Amino acid sequence: MRLTVVQILPALESGGVERGTVEIARALVERGHRAIVVSAGGRLVAALQMAGAEHVMLEVGRKSLFTLRQVKPLARLLLDSGAHILHARSRLPAWIGVMALRRLGSQAPHLITTVHGPYSVNPYSAVMTRGTPIIAISDFIRDYILANYPRTHPGRIRVIPRGVSALEFPPGYQPPAAWRDRWEWEFPPLRGKILLTLPARVTRWKGQEDFIEVVGLLRARGVDVHGLIVGAIEPRRRGFLNELRGRAQQRGLESHVSFLGHRDDVREIMASSAVVLSLARIPEAFGRTALESLSLGIPVVGYDHGGTREILAPIFANGLVAPGALNAAADRVGEILLQRPVIPAQHPFPLQRMLDETLAVYLGAAGQRP
Repeated sequence: MRLTVVQILPALESGGVERGTVEIARALVERGHRAIVVSAGGRLVAALQMAGAEHVMLEVGRKSLFTLRQVKPLARLLLDSGAHILHARSRLPAWIGVMALRRLGSQAPHLITTVHGPYSVNPYSAVMTRGTPIIAISDFIRDYILANYPRTHPGRIRVIPRGVSALEFPPGYQPPAAWRDRWEWEFPPLRGKILLTLPARVTRWKGQEDFIEVVGLLRARGVDVHGLIVGAIEPRRRGFLNELRGRAQQRGLESHVSFLGHRDDVREIMASSAVVLSLARIPEAFGRTALESLSLGIPVVGYDHGGTREILAPIFANGLVAPGALNAAADRVGEILLQRPVIPAQHPFPLQRMLDETLAVYLGAAGQRP
């Protein structure tokens, strides 16, 4: 049976949710199924379409009453496409999806939800527990669901960790010479520097403030490090970005911390770094960039909570430090710089596992045997 799976999310810009959506769509097409993604568009639409999937432009992520107008076209899409599965990956799109399914009655496809984060606990967020099953991207998220939505039967939750391809993030990867030449031309002051990287969109809970402090602690000890903050900067976060710049300036680090914004070459930047850091103040649901870095063989120092703990514990447990322990984080980075550790080439989070288990969920929900 050829499945038609519709994934719905706010947009296809950058980030782990969006990239995972494209990966699942590609896997569906490769296995002979039809993959449709509904979103407001973004950078990753081209990659999605190159994979053979379809994109339908609907504003399903804007918090406005006008978004309710998308219920009818979504219901029409589900009906006309003969969709077997509606896979909701975010709260507002999930609500739009639930309302569209109500319109279709007995013709409605099966609803699956993926909980990608520890959302605020309220009736609005509870929509993410309506899937059958509910996919949790880590044990941490599974525990969050059960603790905050006790009516959810544990048997409805499938833990499917995010995954990384060793082909895309191979151990020991070295960026090509052309990239290095372009990088040095773009950022001449970084030549020969010991690079520390925090790959995360600029927002208050992702740890940029702590990262700046760690860079400062290391430089105060005479370690010539340079910090790279790599991640999208939304217009509404410009105020926070200015705060971060001010913090760096107050500590005399304006020449030692660079804000690179969104980059399409994060892999190359991480591969050129001595250490990658994961310092989210609120536990990460998973922490995909930490896994990507480890897959490349680059050590990660991260806070010992949430998804970061689940990733580092089996691969590089020595990189874990207590949340908020800035001196301990600086100590750990310093130790790594003195004696570079060997990161295992194999890890328990291969991309293929995520793809296989997600497609098995689709087939099971559609009444097929995996």
